[in-house]
Amino acid sequence: MKIKLTNEEIREYFDIESPEFPKYVTQILNLANRNAQGTRPKVVGQMSNLIKEFDGKTIQEWEKWYLEKNPQAVEKATNRIITMVESLKEAINKIDRKMIETWVKDLVIIKTFLGLRFQEAILKKGAQLKGVEHRLAISDEEAQGIDGWIGNIPVSIKPDTYEVKKELLEGIEATIIFYKKLKDGIEVDYGEIL
Repeated sequence: MKIKLTNEEIREYFDIESPEFPKYVTQILNLANRNAQGTRPKVVGQMSNLIKEFDGKTIQEWEKWYLEKNPQAVEKATNRIITMVESLKEAINKIDRKMIETWVKDLVIIKTFLGLRFQEAILKKGAQLKGVEHRLAISDEEAQGIDGWIGNIPVSIKPDTYEVKKELLEGIEATIIFYKKLKDGIEVDYGEIL
């Protein structure tokens, strides 16, 4: 039998009150913290290791022990986060309907199109590097694991996370081109075709 314990129930078991925050505040603070990296180990310590070192039992003992080991951690984290909150406030004041519409179009139309068509871009770039033509695979070729052709080379385009298992490779009669998604594009390994 599985029983769910809510965070609120767990707090109650330890007699720890839940702070009250206005609507959306915790979402904003989480975003600010993520961007500012205010609670990363280099700022507040490696919490999973620290809690193992702690031999007390109560929240009061933990607070005292932690702050003795890391006296500036809360202040440093707070400073990073407040700076980011101020930056977010400034950014929010610049947002208008036109900017939101531009963002939505970029996400829904442009990024969706690019995300679905990046295989063709990989083929085009590979063909350009080799000085040959390229084409996307037809449905019969796709059924064989071929995504397209660079010159006379059939290629299959796979993410770098694709597990290359012998039994999977036996079914693909193509050179595999691996790519890795980056924050600002993709990194493609053309080593097998160049």
